[in-house]
Amino acid sequence: MRPAKDFFRPLAVGAPEPLREVPARPSRAIHFFDPSNPKMAAKVPDMVGTVDVLLGNLEDAVKADRKEAARAGLVEIAQATDFGPTQLWTRINALDSPWVLDDLTTLVTEIGDRLDVVMVPKVQGAEDIHYVDRLLAQLEAKAGLERPILVHAILETARGVANVEEICGASPRMQGLSLGPADLAADRRMKTTRVGGGHPGYLVREDPVLNADGVESRERATFQQDLWHYTIARMVDACAMHGIYPYYGPFGDIADEVACEDQFRNAFLLGCVGTWSLHPKQIAIANRVFSPSVEDIRHARRVVAAMGDGTGAVMLDGKMEDDASLKQCLVMVDLAEQLAAVDPELAAKYEELGDE
Repeated sequence: MRPAKDFFRPLAVGAPEPLREVPARPSRAIHFFDPSNPKMAAKVPDMVGTVDVLLGNLEDAVKADRKEAARAGLVEIAQATDFGPTQLWTRINALDSPWVLDDLTTLVTEIGDRLDVVMVPKVQGAEDIHYVDRLLAQLEAKAGLERPILVHAILETARGVANVEEICGASPRMQGLSLGPADLAADRRMKTTRVGGGHPGYLVREDPVLNADGVESRERATFQQDLWHYTIARMVDACAMHGIYPYYGPFGDIADEVACEDQFRNAFLLGCVGTWSLHPKQIAIANRVFSPSVEDIRHARRVVAAMGDGTGAVMLDGKMEDDASLKQCLVMVDLAEQLAAVDPELAAKYEELGDE
């Protein structure tokens, strides 16, 4: 473990200074694309500005014989595209794979000045982040980069969840964490084959209502529960503790837009700032869910205005608002301002509130 005085020193001579605070950049949807797929790659330039993050995927969804093509395709796309307000991320191959070293050495030296975040799969503990941290510093120095590339870890194993706090605090490069429900379910031996989302068998049932003869008088209602509530909540706490950002991961049932929106909203309410998008239709869902509603911002602004210096308490619409309420509302207002800066449609909706 590095002592505090050394934590923010570069890990290689000539590497850029580590960031002391992770930038708060909108990232409601992290949209995955396969750089080895010509049709998918051709759509990337037109998606700039419509999604907060475009991620060139090199890992699981890319077949072994297409790994090098995907890496080369990402370099070509990054060099040819002006990403403007959209961030460019990549998911590299697993650290125990035969491709990861070439992923990092190629991407950092050839497009490191355009790459915002490297997503690392199947992170088990702080040692994985330490390895990537040192290697990135060496490559940044070699490439003459002026800003550090950030690191995002995916929680896909029970060990990773058990070590989530130390993972979040392993490096000043840490940007955030994503839930990897499919691999995590397999590692935990969970009995679900779904990629994210709930399961009809994971439920609670109401107590029986008996008649005078002791017989159940009606069918007992059941309520489906969230398989991922514990993991997301733990992930959110660990990220908040270290000043980085939590994300929901993939929702695999592309056709079930209702359940997708429900799962995204659960994660948003718990504290996640965004999610993955596996299909363009999920971008619109994520942008809608992970943006505060006009009604929420209207209320939040009223509380901020009524609280003045933030001390004491006020009554607003019959409800008490105090210092804790103000802090909650400021979270919403700050997020609205960040999103309005990159989303003109949303900015117009929020600006209309100023005329009320």
